[in-house]
Amino acid sequence: MLPVGLALVDQKVDRIVTIRRRPRKDFPRYVARRHRYGRVVRWDPALRSAAAFGLRWFDIQPATHRVSEKIQRFLLSRPDTPFLVLDLDLVAAKYNHLRASFPLLSIHYAVKANPASEILALLASMGGCFDVASRCELDLCLSVGVPPSRLSFGNTIKKATDIAYAYGQGVRQFVFDSEAEVRKLATHAPSAEVTCRFQAHCENAGWPLSRKFGCDPDMAVELLCLSHTLGLQAAGVSFHVGSQQTDPAQWRMLLLQSALLFARLAEARITLDTVNLGGGFPVPYDEEVPPLSEYARAIDQALDEAYGSSRPRLMLEPGRSLVGEAGMIQTEVVLVSRKSNSEDRRWVYLDVGKFGGLAETMDESIRYPLRTLRHGPCGPVILAGPKCDSVDILYEKHPYHLPLDLQCGDRIEILNAGAYTSSYSSVGFNGFSPLRTYCL
Repeated sequence: MLPVGLALVDQKVDRIVTIRRRPRKDFPRYVARRHRYGRVVRWDPALRSAAAFGLRWFDIQPATHRVSEKIQRFLLSRPDTPFLVLDLDLVAAKYNHLRASFPLLSIHYAVKANPASEILALLASMGGCFDVASRCELDLCLSVGVPPSRLSFGNTIKKATDIAYAYGQGVRQFVFDSEAEVRKLATHAPSAEVTCRFQAHCENAGWPLSRKFGCDPDMAVELLCLSHTLGLQAAGVSFHVGSQQTDPAQWRMLLLQSALLFARLAEARITLDTVNLGGGFPVPYDEEVPPLSEYARAIDQALDEAYGSSRPRLMLEPGRSLVGEAGMIQTEVVLVSRKSNSEDRRWVYLDVGKFGGLAETMDESIRYPLRTLRHGPCGPVILAGPKCDSVDILYEKHPYHLPLDLQCGDRIEILNAGAYTSSYSSVGFNGFSPLRTYCL
């Protein structure tokens, strides 16, 4: 695989080109030439709108790395950087695709992925439900007219006052994974519908969620029995395979485990009827990911194996997959420098970093594709943010290559960045403002 950041521009025709795994006989000769890495480049007609704006790609672009024409037009106004811009039409399309792929499941958008009120209002108008993790997210949903019956308080770590507030607002669905949380719910949300989250190993997840949340299956049985004894409605179980999950088979063992929990609770004369499958559907960043149809097929087969024809009520909590590809961040190059005259790699400092919305670059877990106007020869770089903290380095181990003529003041676009960016942006560290969001 080529290093992310390598420029692939056909200088003869001045068109954007992308990698193709196998040459085709019908390619024009000037396109089907081999570059020094031995791969074939080609003109991609789907990128014609980008070419019209003079933009060049600087990484290996899967077919899903697109910037909509609506966003392209917005970029012409050149707002001050950094900012996140999202195309709501793409969010709606993703929601419709998910609903068509899982027609019998209740879809609860994970508000934490991107809490922009425009996104919440759009999904609410389409009949969507919501997973909230705090009082603030609850209020955001209520402020755009979401009925409390469409809200689930999915965070397993809640203050008693927040439980009471949510219950007072009409929320009746809660999640727990500990005895103390069950007792808080019984006191402050009497007779509420509750599910118990059990642990998942999160193999092949780009952003695992396995240690902090959930309890072991034996404890889940005990806690569900306790919730029933305390007057709560023990509805079912939940799990999460990890964010950016690239293996559709990961749901199978967890669904089989959930069916065993249903059977064990039935022995205690408690009938469960709900399984929350969490989220985890991935976004293509530096590599392709399986299509949603593969996840739908794998989950459907696992449900047949686990439950047969007696399927429970099913919930999904997607976040990244709904908004990730709809957004991009535009950032400015603040500084290009070297630490010594003998050093090969340049340091490229951007005006956005880990504390400004790119927290998922921690351990270089999420590797965003980049785009810039420059299209000369490229060289290796270390990408860093602007904050006065040594951890504000985005990519040092993973190879990024950017043009050698990159200058201070140039703009770089960070693609597929609609999820977990604005919501991770800090408030006021070093005096930098939070990441602005524009919804189109």
